[in-house]
Amino acid sequence: MFVELSATSNFTFLTGASHPEELMAEVAGLGQAALAIADGNSVAGIVRAHVEAREIRRRTGTSPRLIPATLIRLRDGFTVTALPHDRAGWGRLCRLISAGRLRAPKGECHLDFDDLLEWAEGMSLLLHPSEETGPQSQGPGGGAGAWITQAERLTRRFGRKHLSLLMAPRYDGSDSARFGQLSALAGRLDIPAAASARPVMHKAARRPLADVLTAIRSGVRVDDLGRAALVHAEQRLRSEAEMLRIFKGHEAAVHRTGEIAGRLTFSLDELRYEYPSEICAGEEPPARLARLTREGLKWRYPQGVPEKVRRMADHELDLIARLKYEPYFLTVRDVVAFARESGILCQGRGSAANSVVCYALGVTSVSPEVGTMVFERFVSEARDEPPDIDVDFEHERREEVIQHIYDKYGRHRAGLCATVIHYRGKRAVREVGKAMGLSEDTLSAMSSQIWGWGGGEVTVERLREVGLDPTDRRVMQTLALIAEIQGFPRHLSQHVGGFIMTEGRLDELVPVENATMENRTVIPWDKDDIDALGILKVDVLGLGMLSCIRKAFDLLQTHHNTRFTLATLPPEDPAVYDMLCEADSIGIFQVESRAQMNFLPRMKPKKFYDLVIQVAIIRPGPIQGDMVHPFIRRRNGIESVTFPSDELGAVLEKTLGVPLFQEQAMQIAIIGAGFSPEEADRLRRSLATFKKHGNVSEFRDRFMAGMRANNYDDDFSARCFSQIEGFGSYGFPESHAASFALLVYASAWLKYHHPGIFACALLNSQPMGFYAPAQIVRDARDHGVTALPVCINASEWDNRMEKLSDGTLALRLGFRQIRGISKEEGEWIERARGNGYRAVEDVWRRAGVDARVLTFLAEADAFAALGLARRNALWAARAVSSAKPLPLFAGDMDGEGIVEPSVIFAGMSEGEHVVEDYAALRLTLRSHPMALLRPRLTPGYGRVFPLPLGPNIPAGGIESTLAAARPPDPCGGAAPTPPGYFNQVESRIGKSG
Repeated sequence: MFVELSATSNFTFLTGASHPEELMAEVAGLGQAALAIADGNSVAGIVRAHVEAREIRRRTGTSPRLIPATLIRLRDGFTVTALPHDRAGWGRLCRLISAGRLRAPKGECHLDFDDLLEWAEGMSLLLHPSEETGPQSQGPGGGAGAWITQAERLTRRFGRKHLSLLMAPRYDGSDSARFGQLSALAGRLDIPAAASARPVMHKAARRPLADVLTAIRSGVRVDDLGRAALVHAEQRLRSEAEMLRIFKGHEAAVHRTGEIAGRLTFSLDELRYEYPSEICAGEEPPARLARLTREGLKWRYPQGVPEKVRRMADHELDLIARLKYEPYFLTVRDVVAFARESGILCQGRGSAANSVVCYALGVTSVSPEVGTMVFERFVSEARDEPPDIDVDFEHERREEVIQHIYDKYGRHRAGLCATVIHYRGKRAVREVGKAMGLSEDTLSAMSSQIWGWGGGEVTVERLREVGLDPTDRRVMQTLALIAEIQGFPRHLSQHVGGFIMTEGRLDELVPVENATMENRTVIPWDKDDIDALGILKVDVLGLGMLSCIRKAFDLLQTHHNTRFTLATLPPEDPAVYDMLCEADSIGIFQVESRAQMNFLPRMKPKKFYDLVIQVAIIRPGPIQGDMVHPFIRRRNGIESVTFPSDELGAVLEKTLGVPLFQEQAMQIAIIGAGFSPEEADRLRRSLATFKKHGNVSEFRDRFMAGMRANNYDDDFSARCFSQIEGFGSYGFPESHAASFALLVYASAWLKYHHPGIFACALLNSQPMGFYAPAQIVRDARDHGVTALPVCINASEWDNRMEKLSDGTLALRLGFRQIRGISKEEGEWIERARGNGYRAVEDVWRRAGVDARVLTFLAEADAFAALGLARRNALWAARAVSSAKPLPLFAGDMDGEGIVEPSVIFAGMSEGEHVVEDYAALRLTLRSHPMALLRPRLTPGYGRVFPLPLGPNIPAGGIESTLAAARPPDPCGGAAPTPPGYFNQVESRIGKSG
């Protein structure tokens, strides 16, 4: 029996020319029993092959077995294929790869021969001949002599039973002689030989792409690859019959692979359920979770826990106990508890976050009475996989939480997931086109035809439009290769916050490596791989609005002696909803976009669940599925509320018969189309991988047939499936929408009741959101907030609220608003101020900042409080020439100092001040730019004329973009402009040279 034991996938980045799934499917077609995928010093792609094998088994009843393996390349060139026998051997393989990765920069692996001797126990090793590793091998004698010495050491260390000499054909007419030489070498080492085709692709048709990948990796054109190019397309998967023909006279080496495969019993399925036990002070997880839940309910309901909530908590705890998920909830709770103790605002969301247990544990602040979420949809006995909980933290302090997790579990037990960066759209065009030798202007023209993120396609028609000849042979080849490379992995990046934590050593579960960012370690599997293996993941995410809300809460505590949390804000304030109905939502979380502002007056939210729908409805799923207009017509009474059936009515009741949430789409598949829970779960997984593989549509025929069999209208069925495909681009479950809706309400409440504090917190949390500081300040002033300019004696680094003589609070702009000044420099100015600065030179002497900073302060008019006009302050700043004051000349020198005559500058006009404000601060507290230009732009100024609409109105060096330009309707049509739009003008002002 033949088993390929050393196949290379495209997770040996820019080398392998086939997906792991393609390799596994091809082996199944060849009728082979197993396949070992061995990527270079990596196991990044094997989960994909494992999942494909599982899928093949589901479809056909049988499938090839995946043999996890790695191609270990040492720094001296010595190469072996390592195949772990069992779970312990897999752990040592992961430790070996981790050792090399952690001592090297991201993307590299530095392993030496001693590392192999230390960690290779429990594995079968296939030794690659020295002719493959090159003469650079170190050791006594160098070259082949050094290789033999190393091979003999391995034989003595691990025994001949676990070592084999790898024999692979070159297809150059000399294979028979080479095989004879390699057989003699194996005899000298007293180890058997094992055959391999050393495939880098599943089919011969991938040879052109393999050469393109090599060219990209080498940074040369395909035409200049020379000997680095594949000589032929023979380095592909082979059948047993082909291998016996190729290795005629050495058939034992072919059959040896089957013997080796028979000893390799390890499967990735053995990696499940290694969660941290979370035993604390001897208290077992079930008892600890129940105790913390009871205590949390008393905290959440000080007046007494409602009976309904108590029953829900008992039910959830019972289900969690049956599935033994207590450690998962405790892990999340402990991370959140650290954040709360550190004063870091956080909010949980995800499939299981909006539950009574999570509410009691403080993971979420969304009351369990909100929504219709059913716990079993997310924590399911049928699916037998851990629930998903994401926790958003303040984006400025998330790193504290990340480092706490590393400190608590150790880097050997916790690491961030990877994100696989795939070839899509413009990157594919640019890198493939460059490798194919296309000129830069040709690549720019082709790339310009791809819009937005995603796969993209350069059609023949569009090529003609940009002046390219689609019949040109090189262009046609390039287009075919661009289409072929779509979805290929290019490199690994760091996930935004997905942590995997284990009870045992993480580096015995999966290799750990350095991330590009300092003090971060990651694993090579992404969230889909983790999900497929059922391994715990907690998303530790950053959210700018949480930073803003926490800062606003702190300002309320400081200035009003009122302490709020997300859970204690006064609920269901009618005035807040009235403000939202008027689309007065600049700066408010999730509803500040043009599309959301357009929809708010039509939605007219009046209660919290309306915000849940508002957050979810302006999304690709509902929009693509044409669900927005039917919903709003039903909500406004224009169209009657009907349900396709009583069964679906129970699912769609709260959304007026229109599916808006991901959970509803799954329920329609089960109830309406007759999907089994397993099929629905596969559909759900396909949504997660849609961007990479686009495989949602393969369910369409099954879905449409099922809906038709249950007497549902084809039009309704097609719209439902269109929505499901939309969720493939951006799924939004009800649980996420509920968590986000709470932040919508919190930010709207703050804006309505404390607009100055809200604007101050927004400015101090930049960059975030849709709006520039100028628009935030303008909006705050429209809401009655007094804004004060940057002042050398009153401002701090952050913007702050300053009490005026009448007791009201005004927004004082901080040094952070000035271009070019760092936080450290701003804080030095603040600390050295004492009783106040008296001159520009005083700032230089006391704060120790250089002349560059003084110039930035002068340009921002920060010295106005000292009686210095902008130009005078700038003149004084330019007079400071040295980096530090010279002590000898620091004083007057007993009246002998030189007194220069004062310089009189012409006063600046209002328009000049406005231009300088925008240049230095990106905003102005003076006149609006258009107010200065209105006499020139509007004939007969003084009479009432409507301001013409248009995206760009050039005006004497000022380009003003009107937010009043109508945004497109979510479904593509024109929509009425909401109230307040005409007040918003974005301005970009530059000095004319």
